[in-house]
Formats: sequence, C-alpha cells, structure tokens
Amino acid sequence: MLRGLAAFRWAAWIWMATVLALARRALERPIPAIVLVALALVVTIVATVRLRGDARRAVAPTLVGAEVLVALGLQLADGWVYRTPHVFQPEQPLGVGWPTAAILSAGVAFGPWVGAGTGVLLGFGRAVSSTLAVEPAAGTAALVAGLTPAQTLSLVTTAVLYAFAGGVAGYAVQLLRDAETRAIAAERALGESQARESLARRLHDGVLQTLALVERRTDDPALARLARDQERDLRDHLFSVGGERIVGRGALGDALREAAGRYELAYPGRVDVLVPDDLPELDERRVEALAAAVGESLTNAGKHADATRIVVSAEPLADGVAVSVRDDGAGFDVAGVPEGVGRARSIRGRMEELGGRADWVSAPGRGCEVRLELPAETG
Repeated sequence: MLRGLAAFRWAAWIWMATVLALARRALERPIPAIVLVALALVVTIVATVRLRGDARRAVAPTLVGAEVLVALGLQLADGWVYRTPHVFQPEQPLGVGWPTAAILSAGVAFGPWVGAGTGVLLGFGRAVSSTLAVEPAAGTAALVAGLTPAQTLSLVTTAVLYAFAGGVAGYAVQLLRDAETRAIAAERALGESQARESLARRLHDGVLQTLALVERRTDDPALARLARDQERDLRDHLFSVGGERIVGRGALGDALREAAGRYELAYPGRVDVLVPDDLPELDERRVEALAAAVGESLTNAGKHADATRIVVSAEPLADGVAVSVRDDGAGFDVAGVPEGVGRARSIRGRMEELGGRADWVSAPGRGCEVRLELPAETG
C-alpha cells in the first residue's frame, strides 16, 4: 500500500509540475508557486527514500505533518498566485492531485478519523483560497455573499470527497493491520499446536501407555487410581491450550475420558477408555453430544446396574464414528423395560438430533452395551 501511495505521489507531482509549466503565463506570483511545488518534490523524494528502508518511516508523524503543511500551502495559494478570477474557472488548481497524497498518508499513519479530518482541513483550504482570488477591495465578506449555489456546492463536494479519501484509506490500513495481527496469532498458535501434538505423540507412546499399563496390571486400588489421575491430568495438559479444549481428532477421546473421570469420582466402578488414532474429525457439537450420551450411559450403569468394570471404546465408521459403552452390571430386559427420560432424551434424542442412532444390547445378569453411532456430518 505504501509503495502504491509513493507511485501516486510521484505521478501527481509530475502532473502538477507540468500544469505549472503550461500555465506559467497566468501566474501573478510565480516564485511562491515554484517554491511550494519544489517543497512538494522534497517531500516526495524523502518519502520514497524512507520507503526503501523501513517502510513505516515513510509515514512517520513528522514527515506526514510536513506533507500536510505543503499540501495546505498549495491549496491556500491557488487563488493567490494566479490572476483572478481562477478558483471557479476551468483552469487546473496549483496543487492538482498532489494534496490527495497527503490526505491518504494521514489516513495510513493515524487512522480513519485523522485521515477524514485532514481531508476536511484541505477542503477548507481550498475554500479559503477562493477568498484570495478576489480583488482586495471586495473583501472576503463580499465573496462569501456572492457565491452561487453551484460554487458553494463545489467547495463542499471537494471537502467531502477529501474526507472520504482520508477516512477510507485509514480504515483500509486498519483492516490490514487487524488481519496481520490475526495471521501472526494464528501462525503462533499453529506452531504451538504442532509442537504440542509432537510432544503428545511421544508421550502417548511412552508415559501415557506406561501409566495405563500400571493401572490395568496393579492390584492396588490406590495405585491404580493414582495412575489414572496422572494420565488424565497429563492428557488435559497436552490437549488443551489456555484452558480451552482443542477440537479435532483427539477431542472425542479427551471428552470421553472426562466423562469417565466424573463417573469414577461418583461411583466405585472402573472405566477403561479405548480410542484409536484414526477417528474422523468431529465438530464441537458432535463431540459434546457423544460425551453427554456416554456420560448418561455411565451414570445408568453405576446407578441401576451396580457395574464394577466398564469399557468405553470408539471406532471409525465409513461416514462417522461409533462409540460403545459396555459394562459388567446386572443388565436388563431391553424389550420389557420402557425407556425413561435418560435413555429417550439424553441418549437416543441427542443422537437422532444429529442424524445418528442409539441401540442397547442387554439381558438380565449379562451386563449391557450401549452402541452410539453418529455421522461426521449431517447429510
């Protein structure tokens, strides 16, 4: 954007110098006009040189302030350096388009409000220059009183368009800076996520599997509980950022382990969670639905079946995910026992709402399996 502004500034200055040379016979005060155009050249050169180094130095406050002052001088001097009448005549103004570069620079450097204010200021300078174009005896009051509606509209339109140019330039740069900030944050988060994922893979193949093995092989309930708590805490650390759960392929496993952890705090039974690495990615809504349905199934197993061992396992399907909750509890007659609120709404209702299904396989004295199936996306 700054390079484009520099190109516009050069093109505007070249055209301004060309117009000045062609209209030199109409000048009453050529020296001030030449000085102002020369100052505009100095500003243009300095801004271009600074752009080759640190681009932000091209819109430093001092340089932008100098550019605005030169642009204001060009606007004010327009009706003074030419023979009268000039401002409302078809001739080109002294500054031509170069002052527009100053308005855009102010918007880029200081934001949309300053850019719009600079446009109003230079538009006001254009209006003031019209008072310098009348005969001294007439005075400003005579000019203002003698302005036609078309002339007044012309001055107001110039100020409004200048304000729009400065405001839009500032707003565009504001959007670019916000986008840059978000891109940097996303890149940093992606790097942290990749590093965390790499660490998680290494720990999964070592520490986490060791803790799971200790939990399954030991006969000491306290040691098994300690190993499970440590495994759960480590997984929470690996698969969350800033206290927020990462939604992705590992999110379902984490949610199921959280449900299992809540069950073990409330009931004496033990829950094993088996989740493969090749599950399809689910959105947050589906992960929450499966975790809630599994949590309700675990509660039923602990409250009504007196289960001591439960296995929660997930597997990929062609178009989604299946989760099984299998316990060693008392079991029940699926056909003979009517569905209560927990089965009908908390489990089956959640699955069917997202295009899935829930089935129960059980018999008295033979435990129970709840099978949940959910598509990765609703068709």
